[in-house]
This record gives sequence, structure tokens and C-alpha cells, in this order.
Amino acid sequence: MKYLKLIRVKHWVKNILIFIPLLCSGLINYSNVLDCIIGFFAFCFASSFIYVINDIKDIEKDKLHPTKRNRPLASGKIKKSTAIYIAVLMLILSISINTLINNNILNISLYILLSYIVINILYSFGLKNIAIVDIILLASGFILRVYYGAAIINVAVSDWLFLTILSGSLFLGLGKRKKELINSEKSRKVLQEYNEAFLDKFQYVTLGLMLVFYSLWVIEQDIKYLSFTIPLIIIIFMRYCLIIEKSDEGDPTTILYQDKFLMTLSLIFGLSMVFFLVIL
Repeated sequence: MKYLKLIRVKHWVKNILIFIPLLCSGLINYSNVLDCIIGFFAFCFASSFIYVINDIKDIEKDKLHPTKRNRPLASGKIKKSTAIYIAVLMLILSISINTLINNNILNISLYILLSYIVINILYSFGLKNIAIVDIILLASGFILRVYYGAAIINVAVSDWLFLTILSGSLFLGLGKRKKELINSEKSRKVLQEYNEAFLDKFQYVTLGLMLVFYSLWVIEQDIKYLSFTIPLIIIIFMRYCLIIEKSDEGDPTTILYQDKFLMTLSLIFGLSMVFFLVIL
């Protein structure tokens, strides 16, 4: 269990974004589905590599944090040397599994995967301390997941879809920083550059933009009844905003797992998308 916590398996749910291009393209066949599943695990191991590297770097800071001190490394449940071996293993698995998609090492999906790794390493080793840049880099992880999925099946990403993911991920990043600022201003150096009014203002600007961009993407698809998912996604974010305003938690993944109603709404939305885009 401690090793699963170290590589943060519960955060692998974010990598479901990889399947969005497959779903939206309608190119559902055995080969594409298999490649996306392979790509999903390649990205999962890449993200786990980043999580372990970040924990190794911040081990001393995490020991002083009220909740992060319970992490396997900070609590001493896993030795630093062991964590290094696990990080290397995650990286090797990620790159090796990715080669199975195109049966060769060098491919577009690999370049996107390496871009994700490099960006996150730069984030962990300094860029997370630069205001606005830190939030942009957080958002880039979600965007790269979508483009990684598109590269796997060789399809283009719609402009409206790109803007939807961009604004939505910025909303989540701003919300995460706002809760960190409210709960523990000294937990991150970059929080000294922010204030609640700024984060609150732009959080809901990006939310409004996301809903507009998603609506425009739905209209672009010209698929019967797909517009029914618009009020559903509005309700999902209404629920999310209610939770984030009332709780001390700001991490989107943790909020999703903790709230059964939100999880149910998200599942209904996902199944609705599959029905309208693939089955109907």
C-alpha cells in the first residue's frame, strides 16, 4: 500500500483524458482502443515518476507540512534510496510501454510524453515558484494528456476542444492555489505572490470560458442530443465549486474521490458522451 501511495495511483484517473480524442473522433476499433490503453499506462508511469521525484526533492519540507508529512517518504515508511529506484523503474516502464504503440522508440507520442516529463521536472525544480507560470504549467499537463491521446491514433484536436481543456485546467489550478493560500500561505513560496481576490476572480473567469468553449465544441459536432450534456457539465461544476468553497481541500482528484455525488455525476457525463458520440 505504501508503494501505491508513493506513485499516487489514485491520481491516475487524470490520465483518462488520453481517451478524449478517441471518443470524439469516433474511430473506435480494436487497434485504437488497445493503443490508447497502452498509452494510458505509459502516461500513468510517467506521472508516477514525476510524483516520486517531487517527493524526493521536497522530503524535508513535507516533514513540516500538516498533511504531507504522512506521505511514505516524509514519514520514513520508504527510504530515499528505494524511492530513487522506483522513480527510475517508472521512467523505464513509461518509455518502454510507449514504444509498443508504434513499434518503435521515436514517435510523436514519445515526444509529447518527454515534454510532459521535462516540463514537470522544471516545475518541481524552480518554475513552481514563479507566479502564473506555475498555474500555466499545471494546466499544460492536462493539455498534453489530450494531445498525447490524439497522437496515439493520429487525429487532430479541435480548437474548441483545446480551449475547453485549457480553460478548465486553468480553473482547477487556480482553485487549488486559492485553497492552499487560504489554508497555509507558507506551504508554498509562490503563494506569497498571490492574493485571494486575484485567484477567485480568474478562477471563475476561466470557468465561464470553459462552459462557453465546451458549448461551442458541442455545436461544432452537430450531433443530435449532444447538447443535453451542456447542462450536465454545468451541474458538475456547480457541485465542484460548492465543495471547494466549503472544504479545506483544493486537489481536484481528492475532491472527486471524496464526494460520491460528484463522482456519480461525472460517471453519468462520461457514459452520456460515449452514448452520444459512439453508440447513437
